[in-house]
Amino acid sequence: MDEPRAAGSAVVGPALYTAVARNSTGVTGESVADGGLAVAVAAPPTRADAAQPPAGTTNPEELLALSWATCLNAAARVVAGPGIEVSARVEISLHARGPGDGFEFSGRAELHFDGVEDARAAALADAAHARCPVSRMLAGTSRVEVSAVSLPR
Repeated sequence: MDEPRAAGSAVVGPALYTAVARNSTGVTGESVADGGLAVAVAAPPTRADAAQPPAGTTNPEELLALSWATCLNAAARVVAGPGIEVSARVEISLHARGPGDGFEFSGRAELHFDGVEDARAAALADAAHARCPVSRMLAGTSRVEVSAVSLPR
């Protein structure tokens, strides 16, 4: 992914940074970022009577919400300019799809711009959403690849 390429209507240059994360346990076990954070993961409770996950664990929904909130806030601070305090709140929800078709996420984000009137805040939120790489990836405008790699036993 290091070659310049078109993404939507923009030309994307070589990677400036690449994070690598690994998981071999699914939603029960651990996810690890190479050279960085290791987090215990557990599936979220998906029914009212479901057991709560063990303390100190997280799940894909929380990790995605954290990523998007961080990215949106950073983009919002750029478009708002200095002197405007910004906060982001993100919800990622898990939904069942049809029988045997797994699950799907939906997302909702709120950006709060202190002291900014509603119309300008809405324009700033739109600009931050357009600027945020996580927003673009979630919207399907970034290149995403999945491939199978056979490993010798």
